[in-house]
Amino acid sequence: MFWTPELAAYLEDAPWPATKDELIDYADRTGAPIQVIDNLRELDDPEDPLYESIEDIWPEYESASDDFLFNEDDDSDY
Repeated sequence: MFWTPELAAYLEDAPWPATKDELIDYADRTGAPIQVIDNLRELDDPEDPLYESIEDIWPEYESASDDFLFNEDDDSDY
């Protein structure tokens, strides 16, 4: 299972909380790349079948997405 911020972004608007099967269905219906669906299929079935957010699936998501943020309005010269 390999997540990138670009792949995880396909699940940002998923109907959280959701089960693994609901997330796979959502990814399929919204046209997410097959890598997203494959990653979801590889998830272990937890004791609590509900995932509250993408961070439950990929804990590093928040920090990984912050790495790609930049200020487009920054007019400073370098």
